[in-house]
Amino acid sequence: MSLIDRYLLRLAFWPMVGATGVTLIALLLERTLRLLDMLAASSDRFGFVAQLAVNLVPHYVGLTLPAAFFLALIVVVNRMNQASEVDALLASGVSLTRLAAPYLVLAAALSMVSLIVFGFLQPYSRYAYRAVLHTAQNAGWNGLVPAETILSPSKTLTVTTDEADAAGQRLSRIFIRRITESGREEITTAGMAEVRRTSDGRNVQLMLKDGQQLRFNDRGEPQMLSFKDFTMQLPITGAARLLRARGGDERELTLLELARQTRSEHTLIPRETLKAELYGRLARSLSLPLLPLLAVPLGLAAKRSGRAPGALVGGLLLLAFHHLTQLGQGMAETGRAPAELAVGLPFAVFAGIAFLVFFTSRDRPGETPIGRMTEHLGALAARFRTRKAAEAAT
Repeated sequence: MSLIDRYLLRLAFWPMVGATGVTLIALLLERTLRLLDMLAASSDRFGFVAQLAVNLVPHYVGLTLPAAFFLALIVVVNRMNQASEVDALLASGVSLTRLAAPYLVLAAALSMVSLIVFGFLQPYSRYAYRAVLHTAQNAGWNGLVPAETILSPSKTLTVTTDEADAAGQRLSRIFIRRITESGREEITTAGMAEVRRTSDGRNVQLMLKDGQQLRFNDRGEPQMLSFKDFTMQLPITGAARLLRARGGDERELTLLELARQTRSEHTLIPRETLKAELYGRLARSLSLPLLPLLAVPLGLAAKRSGRAPGALVGGLLLLAFHHLTQLGQGMAETGRAPAELAVGLPFAVFAGIAFLVFFTSRDRPGETPIGRMTEHLGALAARFRTRKAAEAAT
């Protein structure tokens, strides 16, 4: 590897790592807040959320890696272009293909990383995420009542309190809604309460003070009871059974398992669904080597038109490719189109655009069909604004 290659790779490496890290942290923080809200009633929500966040990392790495790599290339090439380093390299005989070569090598390496992430890490982490989430949602109630949290450990019991100590055992302003064994609703409120576990560990006793209870008798008539001290016993709900075995969903299968099952005559998952998932993962991984073909010319064109148009158009192309691939997978799963066509067509179109942009820019670096299109649209917009201004003046 020459000094030029090392220099170009070093310039792109840290922006890519930074963009990946920032995006990954932002996505994980947003998802963590949602998980904390979802598992507010869990007995060990912080422990569960930490496990869930770790299992989400392969999923978000697969999402952010292509975008971070593309953005890093745009930024690096544009920076070199603004500093006239690209002009110096081109003047010394370095072609556009030679300039993009180290980035193509890096893209090939990242494509292998992506295959590992999409093909092997994500299926296991997805199943682990679902297993932990299932355990968290069905972990039951351990008898503690956190403040300002609505607990619904079962369909027949709802408990909430305005204030609680750190252990969740001394409560203030508590509300309890319970459905009795006879199916009648019972609502209890109290100013203070103390939570105690029974010796067998299967129930908790609530020592309520200064409260009222609304209940209905056998004739359905409401009855109000005011009390100074009242003891209520509530059951502790246990954890539900474990999640099913891995492989019940095509997204939980590795690439090798998908390939093997697509050739099998006896599969629980429809063959077109398996093919769509297999081709979708391959398309996303193999799209990475196409990104330098698109990013390098757009980065060079940014010197003339500014960084925004190239990055914006490239980002829209990446986003369209991602959503069209998802759409193709959905069409293949429902049987409206063969998986090879539904997933392969977006990849072929994206590859065609990338090769067109790159090869039409080799003779005159910095001029791309996308750049010419944006310039033409800009000229039309300027002409339209001029006409409107002239009409307003008259």
